[in-house]
Amino acid sequence: MATFNVHVTIENKPGISDPEGDTILNDLVLKGAHKTVSKIKTAKMLKFTIKEKDKKAARSKIQKICDELRIYNPMVSTVTIDVFNA
Repeated sequence: MATFNVHVTIENKPGISDPEGDTILNDLVLKGAHKTVSKIKTAKMLKFTIKEKDKKAARSKIQKICDELRIYNPMVSTVTIDVFNA
């Protein structure tokens, strides 16, 4: 068994409002300090460390955990799972 670090990134699907990102952007615009920034999207990242036989098994196990625990809402969120050697 190998040890892997797995990053799960959860973000809103296109077209779904992101009030937190909008608030951060509005703050930057009001301060006038970063005029080149035109959009900010927020996301949540979960970091797992898991022992599995390979990266594919690690990805599959984490996907199953996220689905079973309903860590995200598939109607409004997209999930990206990245697996790295520990």
